[in-house]
Amino acid sequence: MNVLVTGGAGFIGSNLVRRLAESGERVRVLDDLSTGSRDNLAGFAGAVELLEGDVRDPATVLAAMRGVEVVYHLAAMPTVARSVADPLRCNAVNVEGTLTVLLTARDLGVRRVVYASSSSVYGDQPTLPKHEDMPAVTLSPYAASKFAGESYCRAFAHVYGLETVSLRFFNVFGPRQDPSSEYAAVIPRFAGWMLAGEQPVIYGDGGQTRDFTYVTNAVEACLLAASAGREAVGEAMNVGCGGRISLLALVDVLNELLGSRLEPLFAAARPGDVRHSEADISKAARLIGYRPLVGLREGLEATVGWLSERLGEGERDAARATLAAPEALHPPGRR
Repeated sequence: MNVLVTGGAGFIGSNLVRRLAESGERVRVLDDLSTGSRDNLAGFAGAVELLEGDVRDPATVLAAMRGVEVVYHLAAMPTVARSVADPLRCNAVNVEGTLTVLLTARDLGVRRVVYASSSSVYGDQPTLPKHEDMPAVTLSPYAASKFAGESYCRAFAHVYGLETVSLRFFNVFGPRQDPSSEYAAVIPRFAGWMLAGEQPVIYGDGGQTRDFTYVTNAVEACLLAASAGREAVGEAMNVGCGGRISLLALVDVLNELLGSRLEPLFAAARPGDVRHSEADISKAARLIGYRPLVGLREGLEATVGWLSERLGEGERDAARATLAAPEALHPPGRR
């Protein structure tokens, strides 16, 4: 089977590409390398074709999708914080780019498109766990763009018969997730700081909870969604572990794994962030046979091991500078 992974040089995308290539699939990657890296695809020369380009460009997407049976659409402008800083670009990449992918897939007769959505579509509703019958309450441009992409996927399945499946990922983490970005996700950022001997910075009071999902689980969900029966077509479903942990407790676990005693620092909460998040994964279990394969602690151990190798002794001083903490921090200790 020929497959295309948009955003395949990024974090989740590169983990998916590796799994596909190792199973013998012929994989093409489309990525503009704005957040992804060629290094994430190292070791697969000849097995993976990389096209550098933008999902907003119809000609580029057409060239990338020719001869493809399944498209995994992971390309996006990531994170709530980035979308708050630049909502126009967020809309252009995440909404217009997704529409370009869907139009091209329709015109070329692609069998199925698996779309990477986000738990952010639920907003800050108090109901836990989050389930797919809840209304979308989009509190950031990123969340709005992801829900718009889902809506287009559903519409294309209904109107044009294009098979689409949308996966609402909950706080995915793991190897090849960049800890040094200004917009890095919480686990690589915390682990990166702590490996460098620095106190992790929590935005808010640390009581907020997340359903952290190891990347192997997200990859498995993508593969299941590509091969699931017609009952999954046009649907959106949660992909998580079905549990949650506070950021304060996360710091405790990382300290335990690292053998450290680093207390967090606190900064002002960020606009658009939600308080609590936990996935009801029963719909994904029913429609695509999804279940989490790797738990939180096992995933954290693997992630810390990968980051520890990446941040060798000679690189840790650079890491300290790159992972500089924000200003106006509260004193160490828990509030």
